[in-house]
Amino acid sequence: MTRVLDKIYLDNNAATPLDAQVLDAMLPFFREDYGNASSLHSFGRSARKAVEKARADVALFIGAAFPEEIVFTSGGTEADNLALAGVLGASKDKRRHIITSQIEHRAILNTCEFLEQNDAAKVTYLPVDRYGAVDIDGLRKAIKEETALISIMYANNEVGTLEPVGPAAEIAGENGIIFHTDAVQAAGKIALDVRKERVDLASLSAHKIYGPKGVGALYIKKGVNIKPIMHGGHQEKGMRSGTENVAGIAGFGKACQIARKRLNEDMSHMAKLSDKLLEFITSRIDGAVLNGHPAERLINTLNVGFRGIDSESLIMNLDLCGIAASSGSACASGSMDPSHVLKAMGVEPSVAAGSLRFSLGRHNTAGDIERTCDVLLDTVRRLRDLRFSSGRPVPSRTVK
Repeated sequence: MTRVLDKIYLDNNAATPLDAQVLDAMLPFFREDYGNASSLHSFGRSARKAVEKARADVALFIGAAFPEEIVFTSGGTEADNLALAGVLGASKDKRRHIITSQIEHRAILNTCEFLEQNDAAKVTYLPVDRYGAVDIDGLRKAIKEETALISIMYANNEVGTLEPVGPAAEIAGENGIIFHTDAVQAAGKIALDVRKERVDLASLSAHKIYGPKGVGALYIKKGVNIKPIMHGGHQEKGMRSGTENVAGIAGFGKACQIARKRLNEDMSHMAKLSDKLLEFITSRIDGAVLNGHPAERLINTLNVGFRGIDSESLIMNLDLCGIAASSGSACASGSMDPSHVLKAMGVEPSVAAGSLRFSLGRHNTAGDIERTCDVLLDTVRRLRDLRFSSGRPVPSRTVK
């Protein structure tokens, strides 16, 4: 089989292509406006103006009350680390308990693990139901006197399930607990309103919304006290030291502008394509199972398990045909361990082992989906036939 030149990209939850308008917004800060945003001369003032313009654009994008509630970081991972470690560092009464869920991104789970190993925190990991949703009653029961922070993601990056962020944040507020949400995957796919949802802290990343890699932000509600985890100069009001990535920040701001204006258009477009792909898979391929909530999920995200096939073989064969998909989080690529998200959801091993994530973007077309359906049908048939001919059991090998 030979590689095709006309490729189809269906891994937008891992990274999105850089929007042409975003690139245009960034280029001046690589060329003529290359000053340090902390400098007082005209070059520095030009850079500072771009940073503050972007800060206002990000704040407007998520419904923040004030631009100064946005702290720029190197991405979602740093924002998550700053949220978790920063809250504990600022805890005056030394409360050290964190509540999170079993299906969080590794940026949350591994940070919690690090804090536990260093005796900086005790962590409760909430289970989820078969759709990947956190149980609100379970959250209430997990709260202790020493609980300092609740961190529940806005939408799961692997299966797309939307979490009960509003009710969880309300419970946190009623108990005097700071509430953080990793909104990296939700941004640009649903309307975010941190004030309406009563969120105290929210993590964002530019490369999920057609912006550049290497830049993100942490929303810190006015009045919420956290300590910095990086020390140096006075940048970002002392909350995040280090010379600002002016070009990246300008691109992030532009990406937020575009995403806010295009939100309804993008949602409608991706919903049609996603519905078409799901309808084909469920009607034409036996043994295919949708992982995640059928309705309360990101409209661009389909995580489907194909019984009798391993996901690595599927990904490689689709890639040979020019179609890019994934088995879950890009941050876990190379790991042979089963998805921690699917495991927490109780997905049966034969389904989890053959699960693929198709994540659509605004650039995808109806033609992309039609070709993907044709290639997927043929690929599943061939891989199941190979498995059957080798004598290994195939739970359901019929392809309609």
